[in-house]
Amino acid sequence: MTILRWVKTLFSKDKSDQDSLFLPVHKQLKAWRKANGKMSWGIKTKEFEKIEPLPSLTNIDRQHGFQGAALFYGFGDDGLGNADSILSGRQAWEYAVRLRKEKIWRCRYVDFDRTDDIRLRPGAPPRPQGFYYALLQLGEKYKTTTVNQVRKSFITDTGWAPEGFQFLAITHMHVQELMNQKKINFMALADYDVAPHGFNDFYDAPQLFCSLDTLGLGIGNIDQNYPLFGIPTLRFTHSSLD
Repeated sequence: MTILRWVKTLFSKDKSDQDSLFLPVHKQLKAWRKANGKMSWGIKTKEFEKIEPLPSLTNIDRQHGFQGAALFYGFGDDGLGNADSILSGRQAWEYAVRLRKEKIWRCRYVDFDRTDDIRLRPGAPPRPQGFYYALLQLGEKYKTTTVNQVRKSFITDTGWAPEGFQFLAITHMHVQELMNQKKINFMALADYDVAPHGFNDFYDAPQLFCSLDTLGLGIGNIDQNYPLFGIPTLRFTHSSLD
């Protein structure tokens, strides 16, 4: 499917067409297999074989602003039986770096190897190990507010963390081009905290964007609104390994 068709579908007046922005699960799986092979992540064949069908959106989900569902993977272990959310984001970013080569930029304050300077925000739900699904909205719902304000509204839903990197860099790479063409908002990841000057002084959140054909990873103050950025949210469904 061409990028022009993606854009046409995205802005269709029929809201039922919005799912077309999201790839079917067999294409997401193909993308995960490709990345796993290229990066030697060690995701086992049996893990792919256990993945259940992609969850469908209900009318209530759509009323809550969700546009589709995507497949994610929790790498590592946080010591409590959950995934290591920093490692999960780093793996996907390193894959993007390998694919894009010089067409990529990262703010020096976002360093996945310095875990004292980036973390899953306190109160954020831990990410499961292995494959899991989540319902997503890509940020349009929260374009006129701040990360901090959106965090205070969370009850059953939450912000993106490693999901942002995995969505853009692995399963839905065409969204980078939609960003590049200003057809979709940039993304602030509300479930990550960044301490730009270290010393655990966390008051920024990562921002993902694609402009002038460059994929960028920056940061923004959680109490400031950035007009070009939306704040994506997600709702966990079930793990494919249940």
